[in-house]
Amino acid sequence: MADYSEIFNEISELLQKGKARDIVPAVQKALDAGAEPADILQDALMAGMNIIGGKFKRNEVFVPEVLIAARAMNKATEALKPALAKAGVAPVGKAIICTVKGDQHDIGKNLVKMMIEGKGIEVEDLGIDVDTQVVVNKVKESDAKVLCLSALLTTTMTAQKEVIDALTNEGVRNKVKVMVGGAPVTQSFADEIGADAYTPDAATAAEVCRAYYD
Repeated sequence: MADYSEIFNEISELLQKGKARDIVPAVQKALDAGAEPADILQDALMAGMNIIGGKFKRNEVFVPEVLIAARAMNKATEALKPALAKAGVAPVGKAIICTVKGDQHDIGKNLVKMMIEGKGIEVEDLGIDVDTQVVVNKVKESDAKVLCLSALLTTTMTAQKEVIDALTNEGVRNKVKVMVGGAPVTQSFADEIGADAYTPDAATAAEVCRAYYD
């Protein structure tokens, strides 16, 4: 059996450095050498994002580095998609993410989205300042297993509760695991509003989200 560890390490390192331009030819090189698309995704790309996630949690890298790594990840997965589809490799599942009503912040949301995608999960991003009913309707029509709600202001945290209450009232609360996060959000607040999970950073959010699909 061929050993692709060298090219996989190269891809992982390019991703960690955010070398979006160089990573696509490296992915193609791995495919041309005969590597399985699923292995490239798991052992090169996801492995690289896991390293970045760990460094982020340990404050060894910061938001800008994670964003450029995630951008490289997106470029690489776009290049890999046709090969994955041909090989019949599907995402492990689907998640929905948004910043709640009244809140215009999106850097944290985007970071979480990219980290979750780095775990092989398809993410539907509803955007910022999303009305509660829009979220509920999306949960009803989607087969997503996880809903991530971001709030960066103390004044908009209550909208996270509104969404959970609305899901309960409309009988679809059990369809999804609700994860909440954002600067003012705490574990006690998450417990109080009936969320399934609270995470303090994007890397942990991705790990917790991924665990719901295992």
